[in-house]
This record gives sequence, structure tokens and C-alpha cells, in this order.
Amino acid sequence: MNTKLCVLFVLAFVTWPCQGSDYQVFPLRMKTGYNEQYPTEVSCASWRLGVEANNLVKWKTVPAPCQEHVADYLLGDQYRSDSKTVCREAYFYAKTLNITQKDIFVFDVDDTALSNLQYFANHGFGVEEHNATAFKIWVSYGEAFALPETLKLYNKLLALGIKVVLMNGYEKVVFGCRDPSIYSGKLSNAFKSSERTKLAEEGFRIVGNIGDQWSDILGDKRGFRTFKLPNPLYYD
Repeated sequence: MNTKLCVLFVLAFVTWPCQGSDYQVFPLRMKTGYNEQYPTEVSCASWRLGVEANNLVKWKTVPAPCQEHVADYLLGDQYRSDSKTVCREAYFYAKTLNITQKDIFVFDVDDTALSNLQYFANHGFGVEEHNATAFKIWVSYGEAFALPETLKLYNKLLALGIKVVLMNGYEKVVFGCRDPSIYSGKLSNAFKSSERTKLAEEGFRIVGNIGDQWSDILGDKRGFRTFKLPNPLYYD
């Protein structure tokens, strides 16, 4: 008897109409198999989510059907809004800290502090395979601009008394300029882990770490908190 009442209750709950709304209560339906086709915009948005969540790894290029999606994302409001959300949360976190003179916040450079978007716009928005020589030449022009939301965070952290360390494969970096003639040549994750370890050994406290690649924020001495900026252009 109790079992029948339970079943009736569940059925009544599932079929109960949503009062005052035209929305379907359970719009999702289970599909079988893995070959269902979705519109390109939908599948490319899912691909980008997989990239940002680090579920897709070691991929070489943006899928050709997703070129327009990636371009629209980076040139539209969503990319700026996503970046603003990340940087805002990093600042809110920093404001909660009891700051000391040894506190530092690590910033990646490429596509975190400085934008390489113009280069990638000229090379298929990530669809073309990366050409290290062509990229190095473009870097030498010094045309990369500071990403606005990151620059805001940079200035706010300095105002709080937190030192900012810019870290990249380039051994000489200032905010707005890289010297491609002294590229470290090391893999990003290994190089940055090593450099962060050196900072920790010198007595610095890495309170935060922000980058656009997972290799920027994983590894040794990654910091108390890490923040991942969006970048669907390449995997490092």
C-alpha cells in the first residue's frame, strides 16, 4: 500500500503543471548514441567549454567549423565580459587578504596581460597551425596591447600593496613589451613552476596566480588561489 502511494506521489509531482508559466517542466529528453548532430554554433560552444574546463587537452588547432564562432566570441562582448568576471573575482579575493610586503600576485603575459588577438586574426583565429617563427616576428613589432580588464586588476592590486610579477617564456618583460630575442625556450608549465619555486624560496608569498592557459596556473607553488582567463585560440 505504501509503495503504491509513493508511486502515485512521484507521478503526480512529475506531471504537475508549472503554474503561471509557459515553460515545459522537463524539456530535456534522453538521446541514445553519440552521433546526434547539433547546429555548429551549439557544438562549437560546447567545444569552447571543453577547452576552458581543461577537458580537451593537447589539441593543435581550432576546428575549422568553429572559426567563425571563435572570432565572434573574441571580437564580441562575451569575451570582455568573461574576462571582467575573472578579474573582478581576483580583486574581490585580494581585498580579503592581510597583505604583507612579501605578497605577490603572478600574472602570465601572452593573452593574459598582453593581447595577441591581432596576430591570430591574421592567421585564421587558431585554425592555422601555430608558426613559431611568424609569431616571434610579430612579437618583435611590439604591437600587442594591454588587455583592459587585466590592466585594471594590475593597477588595483598595486593600490592594495600587492606586488605583481609578470611571468612568461620571455625572460625580460614589462607591462606592454616583450623581448623575443631572449625567449627562455622552456615548456611553459616547467618554466613557470621553476620560477615560482625560486620566488617562494626567496621568501615571497604567492597569494594569487592568473593566466589564460592551464599550464600557467598548474604545477608547483601555484599560489593560494588561481584564476583562469578565457582563451580558445590555442593550447599550451
